[in-house]
Amino acid sequence: MFTGLIEEVGTIAEVSRGPGLRLAVRAQRVLDDLKVGESIAVSGPCLTVERISGGRFYSSLLPETAEGTTLGRSQAGRRVNLERPLRLGDRLGGHLVSGHVDGIAEVVSAQDRGETRLIELLCPAGQERYLVDKGSVALDGVSLTVRAPRGRRFSVALAPATLAATALSELRPGDWVNIELDLLAKHVASLLGGGGSEDGKLIAWLTEAEE
Repeated sequence: MFTGLIEEVGTIAEVSRGPGLRLAVRAQRVLDDLKVGESIAVSGPCLTVERISGGRFYSSLLPETAEGTTLGRSQAGRRVNLERPLRLGDRLGGHLVSGHVDGIAEVVSAQDRGETRLIELLCPAGQERYLVDKGSVALDGVSLTVRAPRGRRFSVALAPATLAATALSELRPGDWVNIELDLLAKHVASLLGGGGSEDGKLIAWLTEAEE
């Protein structure tokens, strides 16, 4: 379990393809107490650390992760958001993020508004039911607040601190990001089943109750 608060921006140093996909990620801060077998969120998806050597950690991607996230398209030199798992007793500064990505969202526009950047995105078809105004969403592993959802379109505002501390500062129209919808919203919708206006009302109510 993660919080969506990025600890460090690392760099993909190596990409090995076939059989399977394996990444070597160059990092510093997250390596301090990282151990083989532990989990780490790499721009959203939760990966398992298989080896640590020379200022890098190595992870293999399951076929589902390679095909369903942007990591499957990675090239050496790509900057990635890194976060180690939440520990019991830590402050939850973002929101509960599982590291299980729901799909890939497209960046529609990116506009600077003073020191803030407003990003508009198009979420995967069928996922729009989980978008609640002022609710939570994780983009490339970063905890953000949903603004003005309209069907599949929604926006997020990137504050100066977020732009400085994550790789989201590099987003441009036409780019793709890993998206994880709010865990609570998905569980509520699953329990209610089928979807519809009533589950949307309950999701909105629960989101307000969290604030």
